[in-house]
Amino acid sequence: MTKQILVRADDLGYSRGVNYGIYDATHIGMIRNVGIMVNMPFTQHGWDLIKDVQDLSIGLHTDISNGRPITDPKLLPSITTPDGFFKHSKVYRSATEDFVDYDEVVMEIEAQYQALVALIGRKPDYFEGHAVVSENFVKGMKAVAAKHNVPFLDFAFDGSPVPFKGKKMKPIMSSVTDGDSYDAVEVIKNAAEYSLDHNDEIPMAIFHCGYLDEYILTNSSLTRPRPKEVAAACDPDLIQW
Repeated sequence: MTKQILVRADDLGYSRGVNYGIYDATHIGMIRNVGIMVNMPFTQHGWDLIKDVQDLSIGLHTDISNGRPITDPKLLPSITTPDGFFKHSKVYRSATEDFVDYDEVVMEIEAQYQALVALIGRKPDYFEGHAVVSENFVKGMKAVAAKHNVPFLDFAFDGSPVPFKGKKMKPIMSSVTDGDSYDAVEVIKNAAEYSLDHNDEIPMAIFHCGYLDEYILTNSSLTRPRPKEVAAACDPDLIQW
């Protein structure tokens, strides 16, 4: 029986360390699917590292919780701080209600979409979002994706399958919960085995490949699993398996 699995690397552009991790995961390793943050200072650097990789699927990893928006932050008061940066993801997680203004977030999502098209010279292969639980954010991404006829890749935080291009994708992202015990090799092997028992679903292992630089250590709650995922993606024994 055929084992189907998708392994995705998110966060290109987050930092130089993340970019170099994704460089290794795409040049040496198995990664052929990368989500790009277009609003970060390191976006161009990351794209320059991977743009020549053949058969690479590129997604808009829509970001409203890191760095500055592309839109004038004065037009986005619901999702930015007084100094012009996006509100951090922990602000969204601790909120008791959805404070994201729909019209504001659509404006920024559209700006990020246009920035990605300008960066890579074409439409992205899919549309999804980074680290924020907000109905208006998801609604806005779906609207902009539909406007430009780009497939929207949803994410279920409870791990339930999500529809994509007529198939059911099973998101797997245990790196955020397993901490130091996280084993990225086992994640891929378990995902492939899951495929055998659920032939109507395709496991989607969501990786955040990267090396740990000062920016990531200061700004991201996801640290140690990142280099583990680079190592797994580049593991010759795992690739052969």
